[in-house]
Amino acid sequence: MSHTPTLLILGFGTNVGTAVAQAFSKNGYKIATVSRSASTASTSLGYLHIQGDLSDPTSLPSIFTTVRSKLGEPSVVVYNAAANSHMDKADPLSIPLADLVKDLNINTVSALMAAQEATKSFAALPESASKTFIFTGNILNRQILPPLMSNGIGKSATAHFLESAAAAYKPVGYKFYYADERKVDGSSVYRAIDGEAHGKFYVELSEGKEQGPWLATFVKGVGYKSFQ
Repeated sequence: MSHTPTLLILGFGTNVGTAVAQAFSKNGYKIATVSRSASTASTSLGYLHIQGDLSDPTSLPSIFTTVRSKLGEPSVVVYNAAANSHMDKADPLSIPLADLVKDLNINTVSALMAAQEATKSFAALPESASKTFIFTGNILNRQILPPLMSNGIGKSATAHFLESAAAAYKPVGYKFYYADERKVDGSSVYRAIDGEAHGKFYVELSEGKEQGPWLATFVKGVGYKSFQ
């Protein structure tokens, strides 16, 4: 019996989330999306949409349970949620504790819980399945921008656990990536994020037969490009 793959996008929005869903849908994937609000755009396209608050890491098991019961085990999981409590660049350490905890939950803790659940799904899938976890990152694991400190803390922590996971699970064929869109010169695209470029690159990552560089920096129209 042929296996119809499922993509789960945690953090479904109008740019990257939408473009990634479209790219995988064209490749025959069933699509599940998660966001804090009801998504008429998602449901109108025939996707399974789940309302979920990713500031609550304990919600991840139930989200995966719903996807498994409705669509089957996800073979590709994309974590596309992000949070930042914008700080005064002259005083970034003044961030309130509640804001720091909320941002860290969204940027790292829930991402780790999603990766944990993803490995359970990957273990239940046939050997031919993609078994890929992709985190939508940015340059903040490499570059300091004081007003974006809380986002950078989360991105850096998540980059660390993804590097660890990429090494630990490589022998069993699970792939983990920190995706970061850059300009050709290696500088950040900042707000000029290209959703379509993400969709194309994420499909390429999912189709790889084995783990590639976990720090998956890429350029629109080029694909993977190392800036190490």
